[in-house]
Amino acid sequence: MPIDLAKIRAIDVHVHAEVSCHDPEDPVMGKFFDAASAYFRAPRERPKMPEIIELYRETNIALCLFTVDAESAMGAKRVSNYEVAEQAAKNDDICMAFASIDPHKGKYGAREARDLVENFGVKGFKFHGIAQNAHPADRMAYPIYEVINEYKLPVIFHTGHSGMGTGMRGGGGMRLKYGEPMLIDDVAVDFPDMKIILAHPSWPWVDQSLSMALHKDNVFIDLSGWSPKYFPKQVIQYANTQLKHKMLFGSDFPLIHPDKWIAAAKEVGFRDEVMPGIMKDNAARVLGLS
Repeated sequence: MPIDLAKIRAIDVHVHAEVSCHDPEDPVMGKFFDAASAYFRAPRERPKMPEIIELYRETNIALCLFTVDAESAMGAKRVSNYEVAEQAAKNDDICMAFASIDPHKGKYGAREARDLVENFGVKGFKFHGIAQNAHPADRMAYPIYEVINEYKLPVIFHTGHSGMGTGMRGGGGMRLKYGEPMLIDDVAVDFPDMKIILAHPSWPWVDQSLSMALHKDNVFIDLSGWSPKYFPKQVIQYANTQLKHKMLFGSDFPLIHPDKWIAAAKEVGFRDEVMPGIMKDNAARVLGLS
């Protein structure tokens, strides 16, 4: 059954499925997850998808669930997009599946993207240029973007600093330059029917994301990955004014619990009248639920 907006209190657009229900955790990916958990001071235990979905059901929050495919750059086996889609299909009253496809897979990745959309109900996509060692506007990714644009689906791009690799030797080989938001501007121009969600407050390039969301009708910002008490002041300022229809709630669970994010958001100066949009209404429009 479809998500009933009247029955949920929020939509979390940024939730990670870090481990498979069937396969053992990849040891390479496990090292990166451990480093990220240490950086966020989060529990090292990584819940499986049914546990995540049950938590969100108990908290009455809908969620977008995804993994990150960085097989070519990290040499780590991904969690299957099909497994994520399967779990979402079983819980489609609360959960939406997003897929992640390594941009280096090009046309073959585009085949997977089309299959996931047409036959498995995937509602959007997730890219992480830093983990995937890929410039967001590299032409190798364009076949995948073409599929997403054709179906007018949302896509989440990681922006800003990355907990993945933080504290590891050489940053775990990850290059922060691919988290600069303005690198995605060409994608927003070339694929105007693709709804682009810039994930996180984008530090240290916060103003770039704000500018892009002001300028491009297809660019939005999710507020995941940081407790709101640490948001730069301009994020609050624009969320209360010019970008009140462009800001989306996201937690980055399991690194940040959604209830902790919500509690902190009530104390940082968001106006009462903009909170319904941030928490649910804006995401409902981006996701095609309203």
